[in-house]
Amino acid sequence: MNSLSSDRLERLRQLEAYLKDRIRGQNHVIPRVVSALHRGELGLTTLNRPRGSFLFLGPTGVGKTELSLAFTRYLFGNDKLFRFDMSEYQTQESLGVLLGGRIGEIGLLGMAVAKSATGTLLFDEIEKAHPRVLDVFLQILDAARVTMASGETLDLSGFYIVFTSNIAAAEIINLQHSSFATMERHVLAKAQRSLRLNHDAPTTEKLVFNRLNYDVQMEIARLHSARELSFLRDKGFDLTLGHSVISFLMQRGFHPRLGARPLRDTIEKHLRGAVADATLAAVSSRTLEFVVSGNELILRPC
Repeated sequence: MNSLSSDRLERLRQLEAYLKDRIRGQNHVIPRVVSALHRGELGLTTLNRPRGSFLFLGPTGVGKTELSLAFTRYLFGNDKLFRFDMSEYQTQESLGVLLGGRIGEIGLLGMAVAKSATGTLLFDEIEKAHPRVLDVFLQILDAARVTMASGETLDLSGFYIVFTSNIAAAEIINLQHSSFATMERHVLAKAQRSLRLNHDAPTTEKLVFNRLNYDVQMEIARLHSARELSFLRDKGFDLTLGHSVISFLMQRGFHPRLGARPLRDTIEKHLRGAVADATLAAVSSRTLEFVVSGNELILRPC
Protein backbone atom coordinates (compact mmCIF):
# COMPACT_ATOMS: atom_id res chain seq x y z
CA MET A 1 0.00 0.00 0.00
CA ASN A 2 1.08 3.59 -0.58
CA SER A 3 2.87 5.26 2.33
CA LEU A 4 1.43 8.76 1.81
CA SER A 5 -0.25 10.29 4.83
CA SER A 6 -4.03 10.65 4.95
CA ASP A 7 -3.61 14.44 4.70
CA ARG A 8 -1.52 14.11 1.56
CA LEU A 9 -4.02 11.70 0.01
CA GLU A 10 -6.87 14.09 0.74
CA ARG A 11 -4.87 16.92 -0.80
CA LEU A 12 -4.45 14.85 -3.96
CA ARG A 13 -8.22 14.27 -4.04
CA GLN A 14 -8.74 18.05 -4.05
CA LEU A 15 -6.21 18.73 -6.82
CA GLU A 16 -8.69 18.77 -9.71
CA ALA A 17 -11.03 21.22 -7.95
CA TYR A 18 -8.05 23.46 -7.12
CA LEU A 19 -6.90 23.58 -10.74
CA LYS A 20 -10.37 24.15 -12.17
CA ASP A 21 -10.78 27.09 -9.82
CA ARG A 22 -7.64 28.71 -11.23
CA ILE A 23 -7.56 27.68 -14.90
CA ARG A 24 -10.60 28.58 -17.01
CA GLY A 25 -11.65 27.29 -20.40
CA GLN A 26 -9.54 24.11 -20.28
CA ASN A 27 -11.74 21.63 -18.43
CA HIS A 28 -11.00 18.99 -21.07
CA VAL A 29 -7.28 19.18 -20.22
CA ILE A 30 -7.30 19.31 -16.42
CA PRO A 31 -8.64 15.78 -15.68
CA ARG A 32 -5.93 14.19 -17.84
CA VAL A 33 -3.22 16.27 -16.17
CA VAL A 34 -4.59 15.42 -12.73
CA SER A 35 -4.65 11.70 -13.54
CA ALA A 36 -0.97 11.81 -14.53
CA LEU A 37 -0.10 13.81 -11.42
CA HIS A 38 -1.96 11.32 -9.21
CA ARG A 39 0.05 8.48 -10.70
CA GLY A 40 3.25 10.43 -10.24
CA GLU A 41 2.55 11.27 -6.61
CA LEU A 42 1.47 7.72 -5.78
CA GLY A 43 4.64 6.25 -7.28
CA LEU A 44 2.77 4.54 -10.12
CA THR A 45 5.27 5.52 -12.78
CA THR A 46 7.88 3.64 -14.79
CA LEU A 47 11.20 3.23 -13.02
CA ASN A 48 13.93 5.65 -14.19
CA ARG A 49 11.49 8.02 -15.84
CA PRO A 50 10.32 11.48 -14.73
CA ARG A 51 7.29 11.51 -12.42
CA GLY A 52 5.28 12.62 -15.41
CA SER A 53 5.78 14.51 -18.65
CA PHE A 54 3.50 16.73 -20.67
CA LEU A 55 3.43 18.35 -24.09
CA PHE A 56 1.07 21.34 -23.89
CA LEU A 57 0.02 22.63 -27.32
CA GLY A 58 -2.02 25.73 -28.11
CA PRO A 59 -1.97 29.49 -28.70
CA THR A 60 -0.30 31.94 -26.38
CA GLY A 61 -2.15 33.11 -23.30
CA VAL A 62 -4.50 30.13 -22.89
CA GLY A 63 -3.11 28.71 -19.63
CA LYS A 64 -0.30 26.32 -20.56
CA THR A 65 2.28 27.95 -18.31
CA GLU A 66 -0.32 28.96 -15.72
CA LEU A 67 -1.45 25.34 -15.32
CA SER A 68 2.17 24.26 -14.83
CA LEU A 69 2.65 26.92 -12.17
CA ALA A 70 -0.61 26.03 -10.44
CA PHE A 71 -0.05 22.30 -10.06
CA THR A 72 3.58 22.80 -9.05
CA ARG A 73 2.64 25.29 -6.35
CA TYR A 74 -0.09 22.97 -5.07
CA LEU A 75 2.09 19.85 -4.94
CA PHE A 76 5.44 21.30 -3.90
CA GLY A 77 4.99 24.88 -2.72
CA ASN A 78 6.53 28.06 -4.12
CA ASP A 79 9.83 28.23 -6.01
CA LYS A 80 9.70 24.66 -7.28
CA LEU A 81 9.05 25.46 -10.94
CA PHE A 82 12.17 26.02 -13.06
CA ARG A 83 11.42 27.67 -16.38
CA PHE A 84 13.56 27.64 -19.52
CA ASP A 85 12.70 29.79 -22.55
CA MET A 86 13.66 27.74 -25.61
CA SER A 87 13.95 30.85 -27.78
CA GLU A 88 17.30 31.25 -25.99
CA TYR A 89 18.45 27.76 -27.05
CA GLN A 90 18.28 27.97 -30.84
CA THR A 91 21.98 27.30 -31.54
CA GLN A 92 24.17 24.28 -30.85
CA GLU A 93 26.34 26.45 -28.59
CA SER A 94 23.34 27.09 -26.32
CA LEU A 95 23.61 23.49 -25.15
CA GLY A 96 26.55 24.68 -23.04
CA VAL A 97 24.27 27.17 -21.30
CA LEU A 98 21.95 24.34 -20.33
CA LEU A 99 24.51 21.71 -19.31
CA GLY A 100 27.73 23.67 -18.88
CA GLY A 101 30.18 24.58 -21.59
CA ARG A 102 33.42 23.58 -19.90
CA ILE A 103 34.65 20.86 -17.61
CA GLY A 104 33.43 21.64 -14.11
CA GLU A 105 30.39 23.69 -15.15
CA ILE A 106 26.89 22.45 -14.39
CA GLY A 107 24.84 24.83 -16.55
CA LEU A 108 21.40 26.26 -15.80
CA LEU A 109 19.77 22.85 -15.60
CA GLY A 110 22.31 21.70 -13.04
CA MET A 111 21.80 24.89 -11.06
CA ALA A 112 18.05 24.27 -10.96
CA VAL A 113 18.46 20.70 -9.75
CA ALA A 114 20.99 21.87 -7.15
CA LYS A 115 18.20 23.96 -5.63
CA SER A 116 15.70 21.12 -5.39
CA ALA A 117 15.48 17.39 -6.05
CA THR A 118 11.82 17.68 -6.99
CA GLY A 119 9.42 20.06 -8.71
CA THR A 120 8.68 20.91 -12.34
CA LEU A 121 11.03 21.66 -15.22
CA LEU A 122 9.17 23.82 -17.76
CA PHE A 123 10.58 24.20 -21.27
CA ASP A 124 8.62 26.91 -23.12
CA GLU A 125 8.26 27.07 -26.91
CA ILE A 126 10.04 23.78 -27.45
CA GLU A 127 9.75 24.09 -31.24
CA LYS A 128 12.46 26.78 -31.14
CA ALA A 129 15.11 24.56 -29.53
CA HIS A 130 18.13 23.40 -31.53
CA PRO A 131 18.09 19.68 -32.49
CA ARG A 132 21.01 18.99 -30.14
CA VAL A 133 18.97 20.42 -27.28
CA LEU A 134 16.04 18.24 -28.31
CA ASP A 135 18.35 15.22 -28.11
CA VAL A 136 18.95 16.05 -24.44
CA PHE A 137 15.21 16.17 -23.80
CA LEU A 138 14.72 12.79 -25.45
CA GLN A 139 17.32 11.39 -23.07
CA ILE A 140 15.61 13.01 -20.08
CA LEU A 141 12.22 11.58 -21.03
CA ASP A 142 13.62 8.12 -21.69
CA ALA A 143 15.88 7.74 -18.65
CA ALA A 144 15.38 10.81 -16.40
CA ARG A 145 19.13 11.33 -16.48
CA VAL A 146 21.54 13.68 -18.24
CA THR A 147 25.29 14.23 -17.93
CA MET A 148 26.64 17.74 -17.54
CA ALA A 149 29.98 19.20 -18.63
CA SER A 150 31.17 18.69 -15.05
CA GLY A 151 30.85 14.94 -15.59
CA GLU A 152 28.10 14.73 -12.99
CA THR A 153 24.92 12.89 -13.95
CA LEU A 154 21.70 14.59 -12.99
CA ASP A 155 18.86 12.43 -11.70
CA LEU A 156 15.58 14.03 -12.82
CA SER A 157 13.25 11.24 -11.72
CA GLY A 158 11.80 13.47 -8.98
CA PHE A 159 10.56 16.06 -11.47
CA TYR A 160 7.60 16.60 -13.74
CA ILE A 161 8.66 17.73 -17.21
CA VAL A 162 6.48 20.15 -19.18
CA PHE A 163 7.07 21.22 -22.77
CA THR A 164 4.91 23.95 -24.27
CA SER A 165 4.55 24.84 -27.92
CA ASN A 166 2.62 27.43 -29.91
CA ILE A 167 2.89 25.27 -33.00
CA ALA A 168 -0.28 25.47 -35.15
CA ALA A 169 -1.48 28.43 -33.05
CA ALA A 170 -2.64 30.29 -36.17
CA GLU A 171 -4.64 27.27 -37.25
CA ILE A 172 -6.34 27.09 -33.85
CA ILE A 173 -7.51 30.66 -34.26
CA ASN A 174 -8.50 30.21 -37.91
CA LEU A 175 -10.44 27.05 -37.11
CA GLN A 176 -12.57 28.88 -34.55
CA HIS A 177 -15.79 27.81 -36.28
CA SER A 178 -14.75 24.14 -36.38
CA SER A 179 -15.37 21.67 -33.58
CA PHE A 180 -12.71 21.26 -30.92
CA ALA A 181 -12.18 17.64 -32.01
CA THR A 182 -11.36 18.79 -35.56
CA MET A 183 -8.98 21.44 -34.30
CA GLU A 184 -7.33 19.01 -31.89
CA ARG A 185 -6.68 16.45 -34.64
CA HIS A 186 -5.18 19.16 -36.84
CA VAL A 187 -2.82 20.44 -34.12
CA LEU A 188 -1.68 16.97 -33.04
CA ALA A 189 -1.02 16.03 -36.68
CA LYS A 190 1.12 19.13 -37.19
CA ALA A 191 2.97 18.47 -33.95
CA GLN A 192 3.55 14.90 -35.09
CA ARG A 193 5.21 16.19 -38.26
CA SER A 194 7.22 18.95 -36.61
CA LEU A 195 8.23 17.89 -33.10
CA ARG A 196 10.41 14.87 -32.43
CA LEU A 197 9.15 14.94 -28.84
CA ASN A 198 5.72 14.03 -30.11
CA HIS A 199 6.66 10.66 -31.59
CA ASP A 200 10.19 9.76 -30.47
CA ALA A 201 9.72 10.34 -26.74
CA PRO A 202 7.51 8.67 -24.10
CA THR A 203 5.60 11.82 -23.10
CA THR A 204 2.88 10.96 -20.58
CA GLU A 205 0.26 13.31 -22.06
CA LYS A 206 0.02 15.37 -25.25
CA LEU A 207 -2.70 17.96 -24.75
CA VAL A 208 -4.22 20.65 -26.95
CA PHE A 209 -5.46 23.77 -25.16
CA ASN A 210 -8.53 25.51 -26.49
CA ARG A 211 -8.69 29.15 -27.58
CA LEU A 212 -10.33 31.47 -25.02
CA ASN A 213 -13.58 33.02 -26.21
CA TYR A 214 -15.13 36.20 -24.83
CA ASP A 215 -17.20 34.47 -22.14
CA VAL A 216 -14.22 32.55 -20.81
CA GLN A 217 -12.09 35.68 -20.75
CA MET A 218 -14.89 37.41 -18.83
CA GLU A 219 -14.58 34.65 -16.20
CA ILE A 220 -10.82 35.17 -16.16
CA ALA A 221 -11.29 38.93 -15.75
CA ARG A 222 -13.40 38.34 -12.64
CA LEU A 223 -10.86 35.84 -11.31
CA HIS A 224 -7.85 38.12 -11.84
CA SER A 225 -9.73 41.11 -10.42
CA ALA A 226 -10.49 39.15 -7.25
CA ARG A 227 -6.80 38.24 -6.98
CA GLU A 228 -5.84 41.88 -7.41
CA LEU A 229 -8.24 42.95 -4.67
CA SER A 230 -6.63 40.36 -2.39
CA PHE A 231 -3.15 41.60 -3.32
CA LEU A 232 -4.14 45.22 -2.61
CA ARG A 233 -5.90 44.22 0.60
CA ASP A 234 -2.58 42.85 1.82
CA LYS A 235 -1.18 46.32 1.14
CA GLY A 236 -3.74 47.84 3.51
CA PHE A 237 -6.50 48.86 1.07
CA ASP A 238 -10.11 47.71 1.54
CA LEU A 239 -11.39 47.87 -2.04
CA THR A 240 -14.50 46.88 -3.96
CA LEU A 241 -15.43 46.91 -7.65
CA GLY A 242 -18.21 49.05 -9.08
CA HIS A 243 -20.73 47.36 -11.36
CA SER A 244 -19.19 48.50 -14.67
CA VAL A 245 -15.52 47.91 -13.85
CA ILE A 246 -15.26 44.40 -15.37
CA SER A 247 -16.79 45.60 -18.63
CA PHE A 248 -14.33 48.53 -18.66
CA LEU A 249 -11.40 46.12 -18.22
CA MET A 250 -12.70 43.72 -20.87
CA GLN A 251 -13.01 46.53 -23.42
CA ARG A 252 -9.33 47.30 -22.97
CA GLY A 253 -7.88 43.85 -22.30
CA PHE A 254 -9.80 41.31 -24.38
CA HIS A 255 -7.80 39.91 -27.28
CA PRO A 256 -9.06 36.94 -29.33
CA ARG A 257 -5.57 35.93 -30.53
CA LEU A 258 -3.35 36.68 -27.54
CA GLY A 259 -5.55 35.05 -24.92
CA ALA A 260 -5.66 36.13 -21.29
CA ARG A 261 -2.20 37.66 -21.02
CA PRO A 262 -3.19 41.18 -22.22
CA LEU A 263 -6.25 41.01 -19.98
CA ARG A 264 -4.18 40.20 -16.91
CA ASP A 265 -1.78 43.04 -17.67
CA THR A 266 -4.70 45.45 -18.22
CA ILE A 267 -6.25 44.55 -14.87
CA GLU A 268 -2.99 45.05 -12.99
CA LYS A 269 -2.27 48.33 -14.78
CA HIS A 270 -5.65 49.96 -14.18
CA LEU A 271 -6.37 48.74 -10.65
CA ARG A 272 -2.89 49.42 -9.31
CA GLY A 273 -2.73 52.70 -11.22
CA ALA A 274 -5.95 53.92 -9.60
CA VAL A 275 -4.61 52.97 -6.16
CA ALA A 276 -1.36 54.83 -6.86
CA ASP A 277 -3.26 57.93 -7.99
CA ALA A 278 -5.46 57.88 -4.90
CA THR A 279 -2.45 57.46 -2.62
CA LEU A 280 -0.56 60.34 -4.22
CA ALA A 281 -3.70 62.50 -4.02
CA ALA A 282 -3.69 61.88 -0.26
CA VAL A 283 -7.12 60.26 -0.20
CA SER A 284 -7.54 59.60 3.50
CA SER A 285 -10.09 56.78 3.37
CA ARG A 286 -8.74 53.27 3.07
CA THR A 287 -12.18 51.86 2.20
CA LEU A 288 -12.65 52.66 -1.45
CA GLU A 289 -14.58 51.57 -4.53
CA PHE A 290 -13.31 51.34 -8.10
CA VAL A 291 -15.63 53.21 -10.46
CA VAL A 292 -15.53 54.16 -14.12
CA SER A 293 -15.35 57.88 -14.79
CA GLY A 294 -15.30 58.71 -18.48
CA ASN A 295 -12.35 56.82 -19.93
CA GLU A 296 -10.66 56.27 -16.60
CA LEU A 297 -10.85 53.93 -13.64
CA ILE A 298 -10.76 55.86 -10.37
CA LEU A 299 -11.22 55.24 -6.67
CA ARG A 300 -13.80 56.99 -4.52
CA PRO A 301 -14.66 56.59 -0.83
CA CYS A 302 -17.50 54.18 -0.17
